[in-house]
Amino acid sequence: MCLGIPGQIIEIVDIERNLAKVDISGVRRQVNIACIVSDEHPVEDCVGDWVLVHVGFAMSLINEEEAQRTLELLRELGEAEKEIASMTQAVI
Repeated sequence: MCLGIPGQIIEIVDIERNLAKVDISGVRRQVNIACIVSDEHPVEDCVGDWVLVHVGFAMSLINEEEAQRTLELLRELGEAEKEIASMTQAVI
């Protein structure tokens, strides 16, 4: 399964290479933001943007509300996966 994880751009690392530092639930990673950069939205204006990150690339811009909803759903899925794993390991 391929997931895009919401993160917020906190710093531009390299303007020419479209690289930014993104905070993803407290984890900071360098991400390529070329997919979200345009003449109307230059690299310099990306700090503070929320993006969906997949394998080191910011694939799309999202708003903060959508980012928070997605993060909450991912947390819930993680809890569900833990419960399922514990049930499958239970001795009957």
